[in-house]
Amino acid sequence: MHLLKSRWKIALGVIPALLVYCIFSIIPIFISFYYSFMSWNGFSPMDYVGLANFRAILSDSVFWLSVRNNLIVVAASIFGQIPIALVLALLLNRKIKGAKFFRTIAFLPVVISTVVISLTWRMIYNVEQGLLNHLLNNLGLSALGQNWLGNPDYAMYAIAAVIIWQFVGLYFIIFLSALQTVPKDILEAAELDGATEWQKTRYVTLPSIWGVIIIAVVLCISGSLKTFDLIYVMTGGGPANATEVMATYMYTETFQGLRYGYGSAISVLIFVFSITIIVFANVLLTKRSGARRA
Repeated sequence: MHLLKSRWKIALGVIPALLVYCIFSIIPIFISFYYSFMSWNGFSPMDYVGLANFRAILSDSVFWLSVRNNLIVVAASIFGQIPIALVLALLLNRKIKGAKFFRTIAFLPVVISTVVISLTWRMIYNVEQGLLNHLLNNLGLSALGQNWLGNPDYAMYAIAAVIIWQFVGLYFIIFLSALQTVPKDILEAAELDGATEWQKTRYVTLPSIWGVIIIAVVLCISGSLKTFDLIYVMTGGGPANATEVMATYMYTETFQGLRYGYGSAISVLIFVFSITIIVFANVLLTKRSGARRA
C-alpha cells in the first residue's frame, strides 16, 4: 500500500510536466505531419495536395543547400565540441589551482543569451571594425582578413566556430560529472601496475564513461539539427542562402513566404533526418562500445 501511494505521488509530480511536453512538443509534430499534405497560406481554406510539397522540396536547390549546411554544423559540433569538452574535462578533473574558476568560465557561454552571443560575434566578425580582422592586422596577417559573414565561402564555417564555442561548456560539465564516477580503486590499481596517464585514460577512464559520450553525441546531433536562433540573428541565412539551415529555411518559407504546408513538410523532413542520423550514430557508437569490451 505504501509503495502504491509512492507511485501515485511520483505520477502526480510527473503528469503536469508530461502534459506540457505533449502539448508543446509531441502534438505539434502530428500537426506538422497533417499540414505537410496541405497547400495553405494561413488564411484561405486548406487544399489537400498529397505528396506535392515533398516532391517540390526534393527538387529545391536551396533546401539541399540547407541540408549541407546542417551537416557542416553537425560535423563541427561532433568533432569540435565533443573532443574539446572531453580534453578540458580530463584536464580540469585534477586538483589544480584555479580549477573552479576555469570550470565556471568554460560553462559561461552556455548560460548567456544566444541573441547576445550572436550580436557579439557579429561585431567580432565585422569586416571593417571587427576584433578578428583587427587582431590579424596587428599580427601582420592582414592578408588573412575576410568579410567573414559576408563571404559565402567562409560564412558557414565562421558560424560553426561560434556554435562550437557556445556549447563546449555544456558537454564539458557532462563529461566532468561522468569522470567523478570513474572508480578510483581501478585507477590506483592501473597506476600500481605501471600504467602511464595516457594508458589509464585510454583503457580505464574512456571505457568507463563511453555510455555518457554516446549520450553526448546524440544530444549534439539533435541540437545541431535544430540550430536556428544564432544563425537567424547573425546572418538571417545569408549571404545568398550561404548560411541557410533547415530550421531557418523552414521559418522563412512558413512565416515570410506564407507557405505553411511547404514549411511543415520541411519540418517533417528535419524530424526524419534527425531520427535517422541519431539512430545511425547510436548504433555505430554502441557497436564500437561492444568492440571495446570484447
